[in-house]
Amino acid sequence: MSDFKASEEEKEVLEKYLLQFLNLEKQFPLLPGIDNPEAMAGIFGLETSELKKLRDRFQSNAKQAAIELLEDGEVADWIEDLPFEAGETIVALGDSITDDLQGWFNIFQNVLEIGLEDADFTFINSGVSYDTSTDALKRLNRDVLDHDPDWVIVALGTFDAQRLHVAPDRTLVSLADFWENLNTIETVIGEVTDNPLIWLTPPPVITEMLQQIRLFNFDLFEEDLSSYREILSGKKGYIVDPLGTRMNDNEGDHDHHEHEDHDHEHEENPGPAAWNYLSDGLHPSLSGHNSTVKELIRFLALAKEPEEGASLETPDDYEPEDNEID
Repeated sequence: MSDFKASEEEKEVLEKYLLQFLNLEKQFPLLPGIDNPEAMAGIFGLETSELKKLRDRFQSNAKQAAIELLEDGEVADWIEDLPFEAGETIVALGDSITDDLQGWFNIFQNVLEIGLEDADFTFINSGVSYDTSTDALKRLNRDVLDHDPDWVIVALGTFDAQRLHVAPDRTLVSLADFWENLNTIETVIGEVTDNPLIWLTPPPVITEMLQQIRLFNFDLFEEDLSSYREILSGKKGYIVDPLGTRMNDNEGDHDHHEHEDHDHEHEENPGPAAWNYLSDGLHPSLSGHNSTVKELIRFLALAKEPEEGASLETPDDYEPEDNEID
C-alpha cells in the first residue's frame, strides 16, 4: 500500500467539495481493489476510518435534509399520492448532480423511507459525475437495465451543454446528438418497463461563480441549457421543471408588483439563488437539492394519468414553486 497521506489542506478540499462526487466504484467497477475499503481510502490519502466518516457525514446530511422536507405538510401529503407501488425498483440515471452523496436522489430516497409507513422500494443511484447523455447511454445496460427497473428518472443535459475552453464555439454534445441519445435511452428503457420515464431537466448554472473555479476546463451558459430543456420538454412521460426555475430566488412576495409593468418584467423570473449552490455555481447545495426533491414529488403527485402512448400533460395547477410565470 502507498504511504501517501493527504495533507490537512487536501483533506479540507475533499471534505468541502470533491469527495461527495468521487464515487470511483461507479466509474471504474472493474478496477481491481475497487471494493476494498482500504485500497479506496489509500487513493485519497486517507485512513479507512476517515473515508468512512466523511461519506457517512454526507449520508447523514441527506437524511437530515429529508427530515426537514417532511416537516412541510404539503410534502408529507404529496408522497402519499406518488405513482410508485411497493416492491418496485427506482433507478436514477444522471451526472454528478445525481451522483452527489448528499444529492437529490439520496434525499428523495430518505423522504420516502422515512415518510411512508410501509415503504418497500429499491433505490439505485446510477449517477456518474460529469456524464453527458452519450456517456450515460454507453453504460445503460450495466447501470440501468441490469437492475430490472420499474421506474427510471433521467437527469441529464448539464454536461452535454458544456463549452470547453479549447472549443468555446460549440457545446460538447450537439442538440441533435442529445435528441438522438434521449430517444435511444427512451426506447431501450421502454422495453423493460411499462411505466413512463421521469425526465428531470438540468437546473440553471450561475456562470460567474463557475468561471472562478480553476478546476473546470469548461463554461456553462443558461441560453444553452434552456435549449436542452426544450428537447426534454418534448419527451413522453413526466417532465419535471421544464423551465428550469426550481433554483430561483422565490423568497420575496411578488404579489404587489402585479400592476407595475416595468418592475414585473424583472420580478417574474428572479434567477437562481446563490445559496442553492456550492461555491462552483454548478452543483446544488443541500437547499438546492431539497428544491429539486420538492419539485419532483409535487409534480409526480399532481400529474394526470397518461393515455397509452401519449405524452403526460402538465398538471392543471402545476407551476414552479412560489414563482410567477406569465
